[in-house]
Amino acid sequence: MEDNTNILHKEIDLIQNVINRMANNSFLLKGWLVSLIVVVLALTKETIVATELSYFALILLLPVIVFWYLDAFFLHKEKCYRKLYEWVIENREKTKDFSYSLDYTRFAKNVNSIFCIMFSKTLYPFYGLVILILVAVTIYNLV
Repeated sequence: MEDNTNILHKEIDLIQNVINRMANNSFLLKGWLVSLIVVVLALTKETIVATELSYFALILLLPVIVFWYLDAFFLHKEKCYRKLYEWVIENREKTKDFSYSLDYTRFAKNVNSIFCIMFSKTLYPFYGLVILILVAVTIYNLV
């Protein structure tokens, strides 16, 4: 019994480490995005004409959308691994199937799609606000 408990703990520790990495990746993406936008807008404000700043703000929309997708991708994977974690907790004592398997794909159908996660109440306000700010900078500099 002691050995089974240790195996269970090691397995859920592995899964928990993956979940932590996915959450950390999501956090780092947000930091990199804000840094990228601030640096580009700050550097371009002093060195170029205001109308060109509008174009830079519009061009920054592409990285925002890419970062938004990547953030949703990592959140999707995190949710899949949480389902795997729950399955291991519930079923490990009953079966040895999928022992130490970190394959989350069998749980992907139980989690919202990446597109749905992009527009969830946790990601949409953050990235929507960034897009709104970039559009406001564009309009302000064109007027």
